[in-house]
Amino acid sequence: MTLLSIVIVSFNARADLVNCLLSIRKHPPSMEHEIVVVDNASADDSVAAAQRIPGVRVVPMGRNAGFSAANNAGIAVSRGDLLLLLNNDTLVPPGALDRLIARLEATPSAAVAGPRLVNEQGEPELSFGRMISPLNELRQKHRSAEWIARETAREQIVDWVSGACLLVRRRDAVRAGLLDERFFLYTEDVDFCYALRRLGRKILFTPAAEITHLRGRSRASQPGASTAAYRRSHVAFYEKHHPLAAPLLKTYLRWKGQWPV
Repeated sequence: MTLLSIVIVSFNARADLVNCLLSIRKHPPSMEHEIVVVDNASADDSVAAAQRIPGVRVVPMGRNAGFSAANNAGIAVSRGDLLLLLNNDTLVPPGALDRLIARLEATPSAAVAGPRLVNEQGEPELSFGRMISPLNELRQKHRSAEWIARETAREQIVDWVSGACLLVRRRDAVRAGLLDERFFLYTEDVDFCYALRRLGRKILFTPAAEITHLRGRSRASQPGASTAAYRRSHVAFYEKHHPLAAPLLKTYLRWKGQWPV
């Protein structure tokens, strides 16, 4: 029997984490599943709160190891043939996980399936795209709300889907080497999907499943640190994938006064 492992990384987001876990408990997938919460040394009683919810296994990292490393730790202790990487600032509506699983299982060529992500008002966010590059980043910054609504309404093969809710086959994730831990926070999902595509596997975006994403509440308490982490990951991504453009990005960030410290 296929087992689904739901891996949730958390850092100082007790209320959101509890709401996420309760939404899964209220609207669980039909298949057998386990829930693994990996805590990055939260100081807000997140661990105790998660442990009080039946069926949740908590893995304390003992330090803030970052998103990639914590996900990898969760994957390492999980048992599922399917892995769902899920942000703690998400809510799972009825039937959403079943529909996401069904679309991945109906697409054997795909390693990953990502759902349509919407905010509290039901407005879609751009949760997929082309491989990060200078040109593609420029294009993405100018996407209109109408374009996003139209594109997120159709199923398609894409370069990457958001790590806020990413369903992947374990065998593919292992072959790809799991998440690259040089990315502390941000861009790890794009890099992971790239590694899977290099194996000849596809990345599926499907609006058949819809997940509510409350967007970054766990980072709101430390906006400066989160911004710096984003800049460092952004630079690391360019150093790995676009080494000729990386010095230009560093120069631009210094000129804008946005170089991470």
